[in-house]
Amino acid sequence: MRIDSAQAFNFLPVPTDIHFGYGMLRSLPRQVRTVGGGSVFVVTDPGVRAAGIVDRLVTLLDDESVHFTIYDAVTPDSGSTLIADAVAELKSSGAGVVVGIGGGSALDTAKAVAALATNPGSPLDYVGLNKVAVRPLPFIAVPTTAGTGSEVSLWSVFTDDARRLKVAIGGVLLYPAIALCDPELTLDLPPALTASTGMDALAHAIECYTNNACQPISAALALRAIELIGSHLRGAALNGRNRESRYAMMLASTMAGVAMNPTRLGLAHALAMPLGSWDLKIPHGIAVAVMLPIVMQFNCAAVPERFGAVSRALGEPVDGVSPRDAAARAAAAVRRLADDVGIPKGLSAFGLAEEQVPAVVEEAMKSGNVAVNPRRTSTEDMAGILRSAL
Repeated sequence: MRIDSAQAFNFLPVPTDIHFGYGMLRSLPRQVRTVGGGSVFVVTDPGVRAAGIVDRLVTLLDDESVHFTIYDAVTPDSGSTLIADAVAELKSSGAGVVVGIGGGSALDTAKAVAALATNPGSPLDYVGLNKVAVRPLPFIAVPTTAGTGSEVSLWSVFTDDARRLKVAIGGVLLYPAIALCDPELTLDLPPALTASTGMDALAHAIECYTNNACQPISAALALRAIELIGSHLRGAALNGRNRESRYAMMLASTMAGVAMNPTRLGLAHALAMPLGSWDLKIPHGIAVAVMLPIVMQFNCAAVPERFGAVSRALGEPVDGVSPRDAAARAAAAVRRLADDVGIPKGLSAFGLAEEQVPAVVEEAMKSGNVAVNPRRTSTEDMAGILRSAL
């Protein structure tokens, strides 16, 4: 890949202390003490608790005499009311550290709870970027999926209950203090969830790598994440106990999460927010996975060199073909990968209908991800992309 010697850029610091590897959960009591906490507020969801993962965490904390309170009511795309309720429970508990354990919804909810513990008002008061002024309580993120990158991101996504619309709080104070990335926690993740979260990680990497805000540091992280996912998502989804593939997928997810913080993403993520809103509530990973190859096909002619590099990272044979053809093979490779791991071919089965297209597009066009997309995008373009996903 050529280097643009005229490019000037800022790479945001990643203050999260990342600990990675099998068995890393066992270090949790020590990490709680590292951030000065004598009592812990654990944020999770019923699925993670039913899987027995919370029981393992409880045993670790009990053995080290760490006092804890568990809040396990997190729902997919948790709402503003739920966050406010969790903050009230946190304050009642007297805990000084928040631990989030689960997928993206649990970690994003925990981020918001940690922030609202030290900043007054409603979570909706802080929607946008850099509106959180006071440092949140120390937050330790423990991901149980390999996809969202929330353990290293500066965003917390949740639902505005009044408008039934997905929104986000962002800012450098939202970064977790510590991320404990333990691939062992993903070994029993169901194939469908492995596939959708893995495709979300792939979308983070590809949209980061190909957008107009990408710079060399993010590019290096994102391209390596694409290589890892292309080599290991099938293995993780089709043989969940494949320890190498589980390790590689969690590593790729974390790398893509770091890469995307200073760059934002693209049209697949711009559309995924409203697709997860209102009565649609299409799961984020599914929405992104279905949209990604369609968006790539739309974008590839704008930056063929970058999409050609994506093709190579995914193992496509592109030597001797034109840059345009090499770029086009990236979208085809992603579509085959999605098919192989069982991603649905369209979104109509999830309730998306033609009459909903205008509202989804109107909301998607407000996203900052549209501004960095490599191809200029009109409302009509966005509607055409979305209709291709029906």
